[in-house]
Amino acid sequence: MSTCADTRIQAGAHHGPPDPPMSAAAMKYLLARPKVPAPLDPNFAPFVLGKKNYLRYASGSPHTMEFALERAGGLAAREKCPVFADNHADVDASIHMCGVMIQQLMWERSGFRLSLCGPPKQCEALKKLFSVTGRYAFEVKTMPKVCGTPDVPFEVRIVSKPDELAVSKDQPIVCGKDASGCRLAFDLGKSDIKTVAVRDNQVIESSETEWDVTNPDPQYHWDAILKAMKATAAKLPYVEAIGGSATGTVGANNEAHWCDIFPNVPPDVYKEKVTHIFNRLAKEFGENVPIRVINDGEVTALAAIMKIGAGNVLGISMGSSEGGGYANKDGNLMGWISEFCYILLDLNPEAPYEPWTPHCGISHMYLGQRGATKLASKAGLDVGAEMNYNHPSMNTTKHEPHAQCLKKIQAAIKDPALCAKATLIYETVGVYLGYGIAQYSEHYLIDHLMIMGRVSTGAGGDIMLKKAKEVLAAEFPHLMHIQFHTPDDHFKRVGQCIAAAALPELKKK
Repeated sequence: MSTCADTRIQAGAHHGPPDPPMSAAAMKYLLARPKVPAPLDPNFAPFVLGKKNYLRYASGSPHTMEFALERAGGLAAREKCPVFADNHADVDASIHMCGVMIQQLMWERSGFRLSLCGPPKQCEALKKLFSVTGRYAFEVKTMPKVCGTPDVPFEVRIVSKPDELAVSKDQPIVCGKDASGCRLAFDLGKSDIKTVAVRDNQVIESSETEWDVTNPDPQYHWDAILKAMKATAAKLPYVEAIGGSATGTVGANNEAHWCDIFPNVPPDVYKEKVTHIFNRLAKEFGENVPIRVINDGEVTALAAIMKIGAGNVLGISMGSSEGGGYANKDGNLMGWISEFCYILLDLNPEAPYEPWTPHCGISHMYLGQRGATKLASKAGLDVGAEMNYNHPSMNTTKHEPHAQCLKKIQAAIKDPALCAKATLIYETVGVYLGYGIAQYSEHYLIDHLMIMGRVSTGAGGDIMLKKAKEVLAAEFPHLMHIQFHTPDDHFKRVGQCIAAAALPELKKK
C-alpha cells in the first residue's frame, strides 16, 4: 500500500478525509483484471471492466436504481443500473457501483440536483454519499460553482416513481468555425499560457508562456495573461475578435464560473477579480472587441472537427491534466462540461491519490502528464530524487515539476540506452487510454478520436496509441471502427488556440 499511504495525508489535508476503503463486497464484484495488462501498473483495475463484471451478476435482478442529474434550462441526464435487493449480503457492491456512475455523469454533464429512485436503503445510502460529509463531498461542493450558482447548495432528493425523474434532454451549441479577419486567441492551461495570432484563417504567430497557476494573487494571473496576449497581438495590425479556452466551466457570457487555473484564489476575491476576467481582458484591446471563451475540452473537440472535417468526434488533450470535449454528428457541442480529468478510471483501492480531490484512481493521474511521470521511477529511469513520484514536490498542485519530468521521459525515448525503459511508460499510458476510451464510449457516440497534448507528442505518443488500439482489439472489438487522429506536433500544442480563434463572430462593419 506504499503508493496510497504516501499520498493519503496530503489528499486529506487539502479536501477532507480521503475515500474510505473499498468494501469486501465491492471488491468481490468490481475488481477485474484487464486482458491487456499495464506493464508498470500490474494492479490497474479499469472501471469499465469492473462495471461489466458487476452487470454479469446484477443484470438479472428485479431491482433498479434510476437517477437523473438536472442542469439549468430544463436540461438533464438520466441513467439506470440494476442493483441487488436492499437485504442482499453484497448490497454495498450496488451502492458503490451507482456512486461511481453518478460521479462520472456529474463530471460529464454537471448538475444542480440529483434525483434518485430505487430500493429505499440504497437511495438513502447514495444520498449520504452525495452530501457535504460523504464520499463525494468534493463533487457536491464543486457543482454549484460549476453551474455558476456558488451560493445555492447541491440538492439530492429521493422520489417514489421513475415518472418523477427529469427526462433526458440536451441542447446542442453551434460555435463559429471560420477565423477570418484579424483574431487573437488564448488557451489557459495548468502549465502554460498559449497565445495565437490568426489572420484570415492563417496562423501568423504562436507563443507559449509558462506560469504558476497556484499563485493566489489574481493580479499575477491578470498580468501574465495580458502580457502574453499583447505580445502576440503585436503581430496583428489590429484585433477584431478574441477567442479563448480555459479549464473548468465558463458561462454563456464568458464568466469564469469555476476555472481550476485559479485554484488558490480565495472565494470572495475570485468572485470580484476572476469571474469576469475574460471580458475585462477583451476591453484592453478595444471597447467593443467581441470575445468568446469556452472550456478547453470543448475547444479540443472543435479543433478536431476543423482538422478532420467529420462529426461524432471525441477530443482528448493529454497535457498538464486531461482535457476532453465532444462534438456530435453535426459538429456541434452538446453543452456538457466533459471534465474527464475528474472521472474515476481505476478501481484499484491502492491507486494513487492526487492533491485536488480525496479520490484515488482519478483519470488525470492516468491520461495527463502525471500519468507518465508517476511511472518514471518504476520504469527505472533516473529522473532525480526530487522528481521521484513519492517526493513531496511531486504531490502538490504545482505542475512545473511534472512538466520537467515529462521532458526527461521524452528525452529518454530518443536515447537508445534508455528507450526500452521509456517505452514501458508509454505502453502503460496506452493501456490507460484504451480502457478510458471504452469507458467514455458508453455515453459518447465516437467515430473519430483526436489525441492532443504534450504527452502524445513524438515517438512516445505513437507507442501509446498503438497500445490503446491493442486494448480495443482485445477487449472491445465493437469499438474498432473508431478512427484515431493525431495532428502534427505544432498543432497538438496550439491546436486549441487555433480553434478558439474562430469562436466569436466579427462585428459587422
